[in-house]
Amino acid sequence: MSGFMPVLWKEWVLFRGKIVDITLAALTGPLLYLAAFGWGLGGALTVDGGPYMTFVMPGIIAMNGMTQGFSVIANDINMARIYQKTFETVMISPISMPVFTVARITANVLRCLYSAALIVAASFLFRAGLRIDWYFILLLLLNCAVFSTMGFIAGLLIDSHADMAKTSNFVITPMSFLCGTFFPLDRFPLILQKIIGLLPLTQTVKGMRDGGVLPPLALLAWLALLLPAAILLCKRAE
Repeated sequence: MSGFMPVLWKEWVLFRGKIVDITLAALTGPLLYLAAFGWGLGGALTVDGGPYMTFVMPGIIAMNGMTQGFSVIANDINMARIYQKTFETVMISPISMPVFTVARITANVLRCLYSAALIVAASFLFRAGLRIDWYFILLLLLNCAVFSTMGFIAGLLIDSHADMAKTSNFVITPMSFLCGTFFPLDRFPLILQKIIGLLPLTQTVKGMRDGGVLPPLALLAWLALLLPAAILLCKRAE
């Protein structure tokens, strides 16, 4: 795995230099959701007999992991390829494309986990009633890994920044609202429930709320499909 740590170190240096901006960007959206659904609706609604804040908090955390995981790496890879022309320096370096792919995705997962930790810390101010255990952390890790890998693939396939924004609008935004983040899936028709249930964000939210063996297995299956595809696309780019 020669080259793995240098890629992580490069991403750490970039992260350290932008930590204030990264922190503010990671907190702004979720805090708005927490304020709106916690102070605004949280006291007036219940779901399954419990406070709405307790219901919605796992969805907000999972959604934040999805958006941070996908958007950051997708835009970085896309900009490096199309505009900055720095992706070529990776291709001529002695680092193999599989190692670069895994290292770059790993760095983005770590950044994602940092963002998630900020939201978890903020959730205690809203008395969300989260239970943080190894299962919760595993789901969060897998969720970040799946969407970071998906973002890496998008960054390699999409050839303009405008098309990247369209992809986010047509893929990430619908999942934000349809995967049980803000309301139970049983409000949908049965056929839609089955389709939406296959999506990775749905499995993450379901696992964070209800537990079970299936959600982490489903996320591992998604990762097993996406990671080889990311490595293959990166090798073809070489």
